[in-house]
Amino acid sequence: HNRASPSAFLWYLKCMFFLFFFVVQDLGVRIPRPLGNGPSRFIPEKEILQISKVDARTQSIFEDAFAALGRLDNISLVMGFHPQYLGSFLRTQHYLLQMDGPLSLHYRHYIGIMAAARHQCSYLVNLHVNDFLQVGGDPKWLNGLDEAPQKLQQLGELNKILAHRPWLLTKEHIECLLKAEEHSWSLAELIHAVVLLTHYHSLASFTFGCGITPEIHCDGGHTFRPPSLSQYCVCDIANGNGHANHHDDPLGNQMCGEVEVLMERMKQLQECRDDEEASQEEMATRFEREKTESMLVATAEDEECVPSRDISRHFEDPSYGYKDFSRRGEHVPTFRVQDYSWEDHGFSLVNRLYPDVGQMLDEKFQMAYNLTYNTMATHKDVDTSMLRRAIWNYIHCMFGIRYDDYDYGEINQLLDRSFKIYIKTMVCSPEKTTKRMYESFWRQFQHSEKVHVNLLLMEARMQAELLYALRAITRYMT
Repeated sequence: HNRASPSAFLWYLKCMFFLFFFVVQDLGVRIPRPLGNGPSRFIPEKEILQISKVDARTQSIFEDAFAALGRLDNISLVMGFHPQYLGSFLRTQHYLLQMDGPLSLHYRHYIGIMAAARHQCSYLVNLHVNDFLQVGGDPKWLNGLDEAPQKLQQLGELNKILAHRPWLLTKEHIECLLKAEEHSWSLAELIHAVVLLTHYHSLASFTFGCGITPEIHCDGGHTFRPPSLSQYCVCDIANGNGHANHHDDPLGNQMCGEVEVLMERMKQLQECRDDEEASQEEMATRFEREKTESMLVATAEDEECVPSRDISRHFEDPSYGYKDFSRRGEHVPTFRVQDYSWEDHGFSLVNRLYPDVGQMLDEKFQMAYNLTYNTMATHKDVDTSMLRRAIWNYIHCMFGIRYDDYDYGEINQLLDRSFKIYIKTMVCSPEKTTKRMYESFWRQFQHSEKVHVNLLLMEARMQAELLYALRAITRYMT
C-alpha cells in the first residue's frame, strides 16, 4: 500500500486539530494547546521531528526512554541529533536518579531542583518538582530551601560556588559538610550530590543554549487561548513555517565564506604545528593572556536576570554570580591538569565512592569530545579534532584550567567574537542566552552541528566543576 509522506500526514493532523479545537470549544470544554513551535525556540520543529524518521537507532533510544520514564522530554528530542551521545547521556542520568546509590530518591530530585534553580532554569526545576512529589517527597520542602532538612540546606554554599566560581572551593568547604554532627554527609553521599549538582548546572546550560521549550503538560508549555488563523494558514503551520529559520536569513549571505575561512585557518595552524613548536614559557604566556581575555568577554546583552520567587526560593544568595566577580577584576588561579586531572585522579575517586558512575561519566565525556561525522556544514571528509579541542579547552580556560601541551594561541584563530560571547554566556550565565546569540555564530552550519557544540560546552563545563570539587575532596582526604 502507498504511505502518505510525513509532511502530508502532519498537515492532515493539524487540520484535524483545528477542527476538533473549535468544535469542542463550542461545547464549553477548555483545551490546552502548546505555546511554542516544537521542542526548541531556536530549531525548526520539522528538523527535530525528522531525526527519528531517518535514524533507526534514535527511534530505538526514544522508545527505551519512554518505556523507562513514561515520557520523552524535549531535551532528549533535541539531543536526538546525536544518538550515540544521547544513549550515553540517558544511561548516566537514569543511573544517577533511579538506580542504587548513596542518596534517597527524593534527595536526588531535590538536589536537581537546587542546581537548576541556581541558573533560573524553570524547565528543569518544574520537571524535578513533579518527580520529587512522585517519589514521595515532602511538599513542604518546595516552599523554599529553608523548609528542607538542615542537611540539604548546608549544600547551598557548595551549590552556589560550584555553579559560579568553582575555583574558590576549598577542603574547608568539604569539611563543613562531612563534620556537621547529626546533619553530616558521608563521603559517598557527597560524591553523589556533587555529580548531581554539576550534572544539572551543565544541563541548564544546554537547556538555555538550545532554547528548549516546556512540554505541553508542564508550566509555561500551554495556553487555553484559541489558536489564531489570521496570521498564517494551516499549511504554514503544518510545514513548520510559523517562525523563521536562521539559515534563510539574508544576512547569512554575507557570511558565505565563514566555513571555508575556518577550514583554511585549521590547515594553516596544522602546518605551523609541524614547522615550529613554541617554548613552555611562551605557551604559559599565551594561556594567561587567553584566560585574562576570557574574563573580559561580555555575556549576552549584560542585562540583569532577576529570578522569580518560584525559582529563587530553592537557593540562597540570588545576587551571587559570575558577573560581579569578573567586573571586580579578581584573579582566577591557574589549575594545572598535569597536577590533578579527570583521567588520573577524579575518575578513580568517583568510581571508588560511587561505583560505575566514574565509568559512565568518562564514557559521556569521551563521547562528546570525540564525536565527529567528519563534516563542516556542506563539506565532507574534514578532520574537526582541532576545532573540538579549541572549544573544550577554551571553556576550561575560562575556569582557569590549563593543559601544558596545548597552544592557546589557536583559540583566537578558530573562535570568533560572536562565538566566544555565546560560549561565555551559555557556560557562565546560561539564563541570558538569546535566540539572536544562537543565530549569530556559525551562521552557515547545520542545527545538528550547533547542538553538537552545546554538548561540548555542557560536558566541558561539567568536567571543569567536577575537577574543582573532586580536588577539594581529595585534599580533605589527604
